[in-house]
Amino acid sequence: MAAIGFARALMFQGTGSDVGKSLVVAGLARAFTLRGLRVLPFKPQNMSNNAAVTADGGEIGRAQALQARAAKVPLSVHMNPVLLKPQSDVGAQVVVQGRVEGNAGAAEYQHLKPKLMPRVLESFELLRAKADLVLVEGAGSASEINLRQNDIANMGFARAADVPVVLIGDIDRGGVIASLAGTKLVLSPDDAAMIRGFVVNRFRGDPALFAEGMRMIGDLTGWRSIGLLPHFADAARLPAEDALGLNGPSACKPGAKIRVAVPILPHISNFDDLDPLEAEPEVELLRVRAGQAIPGDCDLILLVGSKATISDLSALKDAGFDVDIAAHARRGGRVLGLCGGYQMLGRRISDPEGIEGPPGSVEGLGLLDVETVLSGDKRLEAVSGTSFDGISLSGYEMHVGRTAGPDCARPFATVGGGSADGATSAGGQVWGSYLHGLFADDRQRSAWLTRLGGPASGLDYEAGVDDVLDRLAAHMERHLDLDGLLTLAR
Repeated sequence: MAAIGFARALMFQGTGSDVGKSLVVAGLARAFTLRGLRVLPFKPQNMSNNAAVTADGGEIGRAQALQARAAKVPLSVHMNPVLLKPQSDVGAQVVVQGRVEGNAGAAEYQHLKPKLMPRVLESFELLRAKADLVLVEGAGSASEINLRQNDIANMGFARAADVPVVLIGDIDRGGVIASLAGTKLVLSPDDAAMIRGFVVNRFRGDPALFAEGMRMIGDLTGWRSIGLLPHFADAARLPAEDALGLNGPSACKPGAKIRVAVPILPHISNFDDLDPLEAEPEVELLRVRAGQAIPGDCDLILLVGSKATISDLSALKDAGFDVDIAAHARRGGRVLGLCGGYQMLGRRISDPEGIEGPPGSVEGLGLLDVETVLSGDKRLEAVSGTSFDGISLSGYEMHVGRTAGPDCARPFATVGGGSADGATSAGGQVWGSYLHGLFADDRQRSAWLTRLGGPASGLDYEAGVDDVLDRLAAHMERHLDLDGLLTLAR
């Protein structure tokens, strides 16, 4: 299909959180791209500690990064102009057009939103000028009418930008007829008028058994049916944005030769670092939660990123993981810390400016002879180089803080034409690095597998992600009315 010549836009909102909005937009982005359109994803406001570095030097939510990948376009800060990164139960760091602009409590943020709407609309218009089709993702639930005043994420944006809406309901959680029809009931007439169609997602079984249900939803709402979308099992192979996905059980792989244990902490971030390991058939990735012990026979303990490093270090100690990690290291076991996990492995972490919480200083795990001071600008950069064993690597940095000490004389990697990254313990069994995306690099992941006693990797991780996106696009073509969506878009 030839490009349609002007930018249309269509927004996808949900009856609730985690109904599949991000996945639907990603699948449609790939499907319409394969039809020959230039597609750009957009989410006015996102809340996630799983972020990606953009080509223009900022950060956006991981879901928009996946959607951009599906659309085969570079990442831009304008794809997610407001990103909230939770640092506590009631507060978050506020990132606007890719840059940190401060912290805000939940109540404070409600008053901040009217000042953010012009910048949201600015980013949207910049994307529209470069696209044939902009696919917009809402946040949470469209029916949160208690938050409707000053809304920039759902109907507030749709009305301000005059973008029609398709509402997604999740049949897997039950009550999908009530949730879709009930959304229209609670919305104001002007907001409800923005909704032009609906999708029922995650259906399992014979579609004929829900044909009457689809008709009833249409009768109750007056909205056009875009389709009944069956459950897409391979969605689990795509990078997830929501940490809720970590709450499920670890995949059991009885024949795996390598066991990697990962303590799951309250403010875990950039946890897509784990996905390539989970995809390896020879790796059993053990997500260990408070109340459990880190298995004594694991081959590697991996500490990943954190949005509130000092707070998560306290949670790690409260769970007794520090004792397990120390015992593992005494036995000669290997420990790797990435970003916040690297900072935790040192002797001390100081936050004199209160960047991640109340100002203060705490003792670290003491497995690396380094200290970290959380200060200065946030580093957001794609990097490449070689690791300590001379193997090429690529990844990205996304952190605040500077780490120094004797163990930095044995860097984990050399990046960017000669700069040292990270540290290695004197015994060579404990490593720390600021690099994210390490295991998505097939060369590095294969080297780590052989280092831990397993076979070299035969997995092309990035090609596997693209293969899933292609099959997701085909799934959308089979089950949704894509021509109808283009008709609704304006």
